[in-house]
Amino acid sequence: MMEQELDSKLRIDKSSPNPQRSKNFAFRAPQENFTIQDFELGKIYGVGSYSKVVRAKKKDTGNVYALKIMDKKFITKENKTAYVKLERIVLDQLDHPGIVRLFFTFQDTFSLYMALESCEGGELFDQITRKGRLSEDEARFYAAEVADALEYIHSMGLIHRDIKPENLLLTADGHIKIADFGSVKPMQDSRITVLPNAASDDKACTFVGTAAYVPPEVLNSSPATFGNDLWALGCTLYQMLSGTSPFKDASEWLIFQRIIARDIRFPNYFSNEARDLIDQLLDIDPRRRPGAVPDGYASLKNHPFFTGLDWDNLRLQTPPRLAAEPKAHSTRSSGEDQDSSWNPSHIGDSSARTNDGNSSSSEAGSITRLASIDSFDSKWKQFLDPGESVLMISNVKKIQKLTSKKVQLILTNKPKLIYVDPSKLVVKGNIIWSDNSNDLSIQVISPSQFKICTPKKVMSFEDAKQRAMQWKKAIEALQNR
Repeated sequence: MMEQELDSKLRIDKSSPNPQRSKNFAFRAPQENFTIQDFELGKIYGVGSYSKVVRAKKKDTGNVYALKIMDKKFITKENKTAYVKLERIVLDQLDHPGIVRLFFTFQDTFSLYMALESCEGGELFDQITRKGRLSEDEARFYAAEVADALEYIHSMGLIHRDIKPENLLLTADGHIKIADFGSVKPMQDSRITVLPNAASDDKACTFVGTAAYVPPEVLNSSPATFGNDLWALGCTLYQMLSGTSPFKDASEWLIFQRIIARDIRFPNYFSNEARDLIDQLLDIDPRRRPGAVPDGYASLKNHPFFTGLDWDNLRLQTPPRLAAEPKAHSTRSSGEDQDSSWNPSHIGDSSARTNDGNSSSSEAGSITRLASIDSFDSKWKQFLDPGESVLMISNVKKIQKLTSKKVQLILTNKPKLIYVDPSKLVVKGNIIWSDNSNDLSIQVISPSQFKICTPKKVMSFEDAKQRAMQWKKAIEALQNR
């Protein structure tokens, strides 16, 4: 029943009216009748809230793909169907050497599969981590290739909304490809065919992306613009040159405060050109960022930081040399290096590990891999006292003996925990405690489930984005301040 319901939601209705060329639409990447048994599964490249990306070798052809495996049950349960469909449609129509290609899709009872181009060089994040920081020549090359691909994405009327080193993949020979279009936003004049029931959120205030790279206008509930991606490019260039993100701090709330205040501290080894370009990309006004100004990407390409770069032949130039993966097993790859013995029964199991901040041992990783919050909408401010600020916020399930109910859980600096009915905007609970850990404690049951314990009661919550440990750390940080 669940499979039929999802299939009907994912089916393309070619007869539906759509001003954007929905008639005669045909997928470039076909939906095949393959099964997971047709592939030899290797290491896990990454894990999200409802998906895994796994190295997969097609048994009959030997072709290697990055197979994105998405949990149908979670997609339907969390109303993510439109996002999945949009990502599939957008990837199908994009054609640029700096964007991962979608080759085909297939599905079974439990999962949807997208066979993507395999980028054997790994993530740009890993290169930064292995090298400590990149040279300006290396950063210049990577930033140029990202900017070149972003110019194409923006020319198609799309905003990526999650540019960061983890989503910038490297081919075997070291060229950049932008991946993960799960947060993509088509603009009204988009050149992409957006079919019925395949649209991202229309709410201007919806928070998507990752905490360390979100621009201030998103935190202030402004509509998404191309400038969002250019801000993230500035953050990424800073991270390439320094080894850490520009707004790194101990919690999401503190990161957001630094972003809103534009609290940037440049290392003294940054060149004047690098400092100036980052300073312009991190302009508070998204309309003034190079690439978003009236002359478009010319202002970005002509910046002194890129002097001497051959923009017309970027992909023909020799990329920086890749730093090899350390031979010792890291926390990110432990138990995931086997090629053909990876257990297919794990597919669709949303209880697997996620990038929750513990997946990298580096200081940079502890911040850049912070999970994104669900919303930083101004409507939640009505539940705060004057001078009170949000430390962490997420849409979670409050679990009772026989039922569960979605609530917006808000942690403030008072310290206080509030849980709000998100549909009725009514406070359902308000927990104020002192700095004494005896007044309140938090127990992590699983990556997604945690209990908040006070002397009077115990409340259980489930965070679908598996941030139980982050809730624990955020609360304990208040108690230890």
